[in-house]
Amino acid sequence: MGATQTISATEFKAQCLDILDRLDNGEFEQVTITKQGRTVAVLLPLQPNAKAVTDLYGCMRGSVIIADDCDLTAPVFDEPFDAAEGILHR
Repeated sequence: MGATQTISATEFKAQCLDILDRLDNGEFEQVTITKQGRTVAVLLPLQPNAKAVTDLYGCMRGSVIIADDCDLTAPVFDEPFDAAEGILHR
């Protein structure tokens, strides 16, 4: 993959289309745009849809732990719901 490039907002404004083309061609891995020495934006090449879905699918796997004694299908309330009795607002 290409290199990481850091440029000022002024340079980016002057070379925008060229930078976008180079990013798309893989010459840059990312482009960081600065304004007065402070990062204001980071440009990354667009991922193909298949890769984006692959990266997203399962990204939360292992982050939730459900206790063994917890039944997720059991009712939460024992009393009837207000809507079942015709009460819409309380």
